[in-house]
Amino acid sequence: MVKMFNMDLIIKLFKLPEYIYDRILSFIYKSKMCKVGQNVSLRPSSSVFFGLENLSIGNHVSIPRFAHIFCTEAPLTIGNKVIFGPAPTIVTGNHRIDVIGKNIIDSHDKLPANDKEVLIEDDVWVGANVTVLMGAIIGRGSVVAAGAVVNNQFPPYAIIGGVPAKVLKYRFTIDEILAHECNLYEANKCYSRVELEELRAKYATK
Repeated sequence: MVKMFNMDLIIKLFKLPEYIYDRILSFIYKSKMCKVGQNVSLRPSSSVFFGLENLSIGNHVSIPRFAHIFCTEAPLTIGNKVIFGPAPTIVTGNHRIDVIGKNIIDSHDKLPANDKEVLIEDDVWVGANVTVLMGAIIGRGSVVAAGAVVNNQFPPYAIIGGVPAKVLKYRFTIDEILAHECNLYEANKCYSRVELEELRAKYATK
């Protein structure tokens, strides 16, 4: 028991420098973000962030270790109470690959189509090793399966998976969503039946 206690203490002491480094860097990173809410946790010592001025994060969000977040020339907005599994990658832009006579790495003049906003709405669970690419919208209350590559726009309360990602099924029926949201949101923030039906129909026609 004594040996176990001592080993736990040693492990905590080894982790202390990383904890302090994360606290200091988090303060600096948050000051550079476009917007940041309350109770937001970052792990900058083991993650990569680019374009903090284009990053907005809501309340009660934890960005885990080994995250790679690249906000190029388009914004990334993460809503409230979003859960991330380990090692998410989110990219809001692309390189140009259509310039004749230049290597891709030398093509710096971007087109508007090379960067598109990414939106992850409230109450989303993004599983481990998920990649979210430019133009993606992950609707409120959705779940993204581990390893998915998300490059499309998805309706609320979808369960999303695959490469490229698609809707596998929905967490709730529309009636269940209406009841669910009554307990979570103010009336003016709840989806209506018509809105939910339209969003599901819009996705189905893509």
